[in-house]
Amino acid sequence: MTLEVLLLFAGLLVVAILVEPAARRLHLPFTAALIVVGFLGSEAYVTFIGDTGLRWYHFHDLVLHVFLPVLVFQSAFSLDARTLLHNLPVVLYLAVPLMVVATLVTAALLYVGIGHPAGFPWISALVAGTLLSATDPVAVIALFQRLGAPERLKVLLEGESLFNDAAAIVLFSMFVAVAAGEGGEASGLGAGAVRFLVVFTGGLAAGAAVGLVATVLLRAAAGEIARVVLTLVTALFAFWLAEHRLEVSGVVAVLAAGLVTGEAYRRHCPRELAGDTWALAAYVANALIFLLTGVTVTVAMFEDRWLAMLIGIGAVIVARGLLAFALLPPFTRLPGIRPVPLAERTVLFWGSLRGAVTLALALALPLDVEAWYTIQSIAYGVALFTLFVQAPTMVLLLRRLAITEGVREHPSSA
Repeated sequence: MTLEVLLLFAGLLVVAILVEPAARRLHLPFTAALIVVGFLGSEAYVTFIGDTGLRWYHFHDLVLHVFLPVLVFQSAFSLDARTLLHNLPVVLYLAVPLMVVATLVTAALLYVGIGHPAGFPWISALVAGTLLSATDPVAVIALFQRLGAPERLKVLLEGESLFNDAAAIVLFSMFVAVAAGEGGEASGLGAGAVRFLVVFTGGLAAGAAVGLVATVLLRAAAGEIARVVLTLVTALFAFWLAEHRLEVSGVVAVLAAGLVTGEAYRRHCPRELAGDTWALAAYVANALIFLLTGVTVTVAMFEDRWLAMLIGIGAVIVARGLLAFALLPPFTRLPGIRPVPLAERTVLFWGSLRGAVTLALALALPLDVEAWYTIQSIAYGVALFTLFVQAPTMVLLLRRLAITEGVREHPSSA
């Protein structure tokens, strides 16, 4: 990546920050502004200067080995582990088995809807279904904080997204390996399920072990700066150990390490310097993902793949509705499980946006995955729909449902 391109991204990031107030006035997420700025900036660059030189292989390692681990660790580090523990059965049910169901349903609807087995085979549909099943409630959570939503609803959305993203990344890597011809022939559903469980649970165990060691070191560390550095080393080591030595999921390991380390840090450290540091890192990673998306979006995508985008949007909505209204209620009727009211399930349905992880995985698609361009176009179309349609209408939905303090007490504030 050339110095000129790096300067382009720096300039686009500055412009996006400047237009953020306008996005807020329009009730649009900041990430939506980033995509628009990235698109317009790249179009202007190509028109007046020339090709940016950006290709998919510039993003693969950066996205999978830097951006996604940073985002997952920051989310895990900042999440209240005790509150999460009280809602863990529902969170895990939403994030793992129901995520797999959503992947299969979305993939099936895409496969049947596109109806082109030669150009869009079943394995490509599975890749698309997986990246479309990764949720990103950042914009909704920010709205919840402003309006005073119930803490449990925030934890359900954040917790689901955290584990859901990790599980989706594991499945995505497995399906991409098969689609790219690197994983050999598919060895059956049973073997694939076993492999997924080994990679996922192995990552959890490795990350938890690293997090426990980091907890001991946090107590012994002298000074706030040393503790911040220790959290950085923890994330790096957890990812390296899991991914390159144990051959399990590095992202899942980062998730577990972040949960354990974050809880220990809040308990033993009076200041929030580490939290602020990770928030900054996540801000930059998130911003660059959406800027990269804007840069790689083309008008031709909408001209050539508009129908596939619409099928993708419909498939995601149907799959999420099935989860929220048909599959979640029976589970919450089990003994010891706190029910999720219809109003909260409606928010879980409409508030499950597709954002950073979906776009990051789309950016990381190898060219040797069949129908990669169609998959990427669908991902962009779905993400744009959630950012420009679902996110802005959440205020109206919350006002209608009246489940937040802010909506009840200050209807005009929305």
